[in-house]
Amino acid sequence: MAATQPTVHAGCVVLGDAGVLVRGPSQSGKTTLQALLVDRARTAGRFAVFVSDDRTLLAAHGGRLIARAPARLAGLREAAGRGIVAVAHVDAAVVRLVVDLVDGETLPRMPEEALLATRLAGVPVPRQPVPARSALVAALLVESALSVLGAMWPAGHEAASMSPDAREAFGGRR
Repeated sequence: MAATQPTVHAGCVVLGDAGVLVRGPSQSGKTTLQALLVDRARTAGRFAVFVSDDRTLLAAHGGRLIARAPARLAGLREAAGRGIVAVAHVDAAVVRLVVDLVDGETLPRMPEEALLATRLAGVPVPRQPVPARSALVAALLVESALSVLGAMWPAGHEAASMSPDAREAFGGRR
Protein backbone atom coordinates (compact mmCIF):
# COMPACT_ATOMS: atom_id res chain seq x y z
CA MET A 1 0.00 0.00 0.00
CA ALA A 2 1.25 3.45 -0.82
CA ALA A 3 2.44 5.62 2.06
CA THR A 4 0.27 8.46 0.78
CA GLN A 5 -2.95 6.41 0.90
CA PRO A 6 -5.61 8.27 2.92
CA THR A 7 -6.59 6.90 6.30
CA VAL A 8 -9.97 6.64 7.98
CA HIS A 9 -10.69 7.69 11.54
CA ALA A 10 -11.06 4.17 12.92
CA GLY A 11 -9.18 1.44 14.72
CA CYS A 12 -9.06 -2.28 14.04
CA VAL A 13 -8.57 -5.39 16.15
CA VAL A 14 -8.50 -9.07 15.28
CA LEU A 15 -10.70 -11.37 17.35
CA GLY A 16 -10.09 -14.98 16.37
CA ASP A 17 -9.77 -14.62 12.61
CA ALA A 18 -12.18 -11.68 12.30
CA GLY A 19 -10.97 -8.15 11.76
CA VAL A 20 -13.27 -5.70 13.55
CA LEU A 21 -13.10 -2.10 12.34
CA VAL A 22 -14.29 0.36 15.01
CA ARG A 23 -15.38 3.79 13.76
CA GLY A 24 -16.58 6.81 15.67
CA PRO A 25 -15.91 10.45 16.43
CA SER A 26 -13.06 11.59 18.69
CA GLN A 27 -13.57 10.70 22.34
CA SER A 28 -16.40 8.26 21.55
CA GLY A 29 -14.61 5.28 23.07
CA LYS A 30 -13.03 3.53 20.06
CA THR A 31 -9.77 2.62 21.79
CA THR A 32 -11.52 1.68 25.04
CA LEU A 33 -13.86 -0.67 23.16
CA GLN A 34 -10.97 -2.20 21.20
CA ALA A 35 -8.95 -2.80 24.37
CA LEU A 36 -11.96 -4.36 26.10
CA LEU A 37 -12.68 -6.64 23.12
CA VAL A 38 -9.06 -7.81 23.02
CA ASP A 39 -8.99 -8.38 26.79
CA ARG A 40 -12.29 -10.30 26.81
CA ALA A 41 -11.22 -12.52 23.91
CA ARG A 42 -7.82 -13.28 25.47
CA THR A 43 -9.46 -14.02 28.83
CA ALA A 44 -11.69 -16.53 27.02
CA GLY A 45 -8.59 -18.16 25.49
CA ARG A 46 -9.09 -16.78 21.98
CA PHE A 47 -6.56 -15.02 19.78
CA ALA A 48 -6.95 -11.24 19.92
CA VAL A 49 -4.63 -8.41 18.93
CA PHE A 50 -4.59 -4.82 17.69
CA VAL A 51 -4.10 -3.90 14.04
CA SER A 52 -4.49 -0.13 14.34
CA ASP A 53 -5.71 2.58 16.66
CA ASP A 54 -7.40 5.82 15.61
CA ARG A 55 -6.12 5.88 11.99
CA THR A 56 -6.50 2.94 9.60
CA LEU A 57 -5.63 2.31 5.97
CA LEU A 58 -8.34 0.41 4.08
CA ALA A 59 -8.02 -1.32 0.73
CA ALA A 60 -9.98 -3.85 -1.28
CA HIS A 61 -8.06 -6.96 -2.21
CA GLY A 62 -9.62 -10.01 -3.81
CA GLY A 63 -13.12 -8.89 -2.84
CA ARG A 64 -12.15 -8.49 0.81
CA LEU A 65 -11.59 -5.36 2.88
CA ILE A 66 -8.07 -5.23 4.32
CA ALA A 67 -7.18 -2.96 7.27
CA ARG A 68 -3.64 -1.88 8.14
CA ALA A 69 -2.07 0.66 10.46
CA PRO A 70 -0.10 3.51 8.93
CA ALA A 71 3.59 2.53 9.30
CA ARG A 72 4.39 5.23 11.85
CA LEU A 73 1.47 4.13 14.09
CA ALA A 74 1.88 0.33 13.86
CA GLY A 75 2.03 -1.33 17.28
CA LEU A 76 0.90 1.80 19.15
CA ARG A 77 -2.34 2.78 20.84
CA GLU A 78 -3.52 5.60 23.04
CA ALA A 79 -4.03 4.72 26.71
CA ALA A 80 -6.16 7.33 28.48
CA GLY A 81 -4.17 8.98 31.23
CA ARG A 82 -0.91 7.34 30.05
CA GLY A 83 -0.37 8.54 26.50
CA ILE A 84 0.86 6.39 23.63
CA VAL A 85 1.81 2.82 24.55
CA ALA A 86 3.14 -0.18 22.63
CA VAL A 87 0.76 -3.10 22.05
CA ALA A 88 0.98 -6.52 20.46
CA HIS A 89 -0.23 -6.18 16.90
CA VAL A 90 -0.47 -7.77 13.48
CA ASP A 91 0.23 -5.97 10.23
CA ALA A 92 -3.17 -6.47 8.59
CA ALA A 93 -6.61 -8.04 8.95
CA VAL A 94 -9.55 -8.99 6.78
CA VAL A 95 -12.41 -6.86 8.09
CA ARG A 96 -15.39 -9.09 8.89
CA LEU A 97 -17.40 -6.52 10.87
CA VAL A 98 -17.63 -2.73 10.96
CA VAL A 99 -18.64 -1.32 14.34
CA ASP A 100 -19.98 2.23 14.44
CA LEU A 101 -20.07 4.05 17.77
CA VAL A 102 -23.26 6.11 17.79
CA ASP A 103 -25.26 8.18 20.27
CA GLY A 104 -26.92 5.64 22.59
CA GLU A 105 -30.15 7.60 22.60
CA THR A 106 -30.52 7.24 18.84
CA LEU A 107 -29.44 3.59 18.65
CA PRO A 108 -32.42 1.64 17.32
CA ARG A 109 -33.52 -1.39 19.35
CA MET A 110 -34.59 -3.17 16.17
CA PRO A 111 -32.42 -1.73 13.38
CA GLU A 112 -33.56 -1.83 9.79
CA GLU A 113 -31.70 -4.35 7.68
CA ALA A 114 -30.03 -1.58 5.70
CA LEU A 115 -28.28 -0.39 8.90
CA LEU A 116 -26.60 -3.78 9.35
CA ALA A 117 -24.39 -3.60 6.26
CA THR A 118 -22.05 -1.04 4.78
CA ARG A 119 -19.72 -0.77 1.81
CA LEU A 120 -16.11 0.38 2.17
CA ALA A 121 -13.62 0.57 -0.69
CA GLY A 122 -16.33 -1.09 -2.78
CA VAL A 123 -16.52 -4.13 -0.47
CA PRO A 124 -19.76 -4.97 1.36
CA VAL A 125 -19.20 -5.65 5.08
CA PRO A 126 -21.61 -6.46 7.92
CA ARG A 127 -22.12 -3.49 10.27
CA GLN A 128 -23.05 -3.27 13.96
CA PRO A 129 -24.01 0.09 15.49
CA VAL A 130 -23.21 0.27 19.22
CA PRO A 131 -23.57 2.97 21.88
CA ALA A 132 -20.62 5.34 22.19
CA ARG A 133 -18.90 5.61 25.57
CA SER A 134 -20.57 2.39 26.81
CA ALA A 135 -17.73 -0.07 26.30
CA LEU A 136 -19.23 -3.12 28.01
CA VAL A 137 -22.60 -2.82 26.26
CA ALA A 138 -20.80 -2.21 22.96
CA ALA A 139 -18.49 -5.21 23.52
CA LEU A 140 -21.46 -7.49 24.19
CA LEU A 141 -23.16 -6.30 20.98
CA VAL A 142 -19.97 -6.84 18.96
CA GLU A 143 -19.48 -10.34 20.39
CA SER A 144 -23.10 -11.15 19.62
CA ALA A 145 -22.77 -9.89 16.04
CA LEU A 146 -19.61 -11.95 15.49
CA SER A 147 -21.33 -15.01 16.92
CA VAL A 148 -24.28 -14.56 14.58
CA LEU A 149 -21.99 -14.03 11.59
CA GLY A 150 -20.07 -17.21 12.35
CA ALA A 151 -23.06 -19.36 13.21
CA MET A 152 -25.71 -18.16 10.80
CA TRP A 153 -23.84 -17.12 7.67
CA PRO A 154 -21.22 -19.72 6.73
CA ALA A 155 -19.22 -19.27 3.53
CA GLY A 156 -21.39 -19.54 0.44
CA HIS A 157 -24.68 -19.16 2.30
CA GLU A 158 -27.35 -17.24 0.37
CA ALA A 159 -29.80 -15.31 2.52
CA ALA A 160 -32.46 -14.66 -0.10
CA SER A 161 -34.62 -12.43 2.09
CA MET A 162 -31.88 -9.86 2.62
CA SER A 163 -31.15 -6.75 0.59
CA PRO A 164 -28.43 -7.21 -2.07
CA ASP A 165 -25.83 -5.31 0.03
CA ALA A 166 -26.66 -7.25 3.19
CA ARG A 167 -26.74 -10.56 1.31
CA GLU A 168 -23.37 -9.80 -0.25
CA ALA A 169 -21.92 -8.64 3.09
CA PHE A 170 -23.10 -11.69 5.02
CA GLY A 171 -23.08 -14.34 2.31
CA GLY A 172 -19.82 -13.31 0.72
CA ARG A 173 -17.85 -14.03 3.88
CA ARG A 174 -15.08 -16.65 3.56
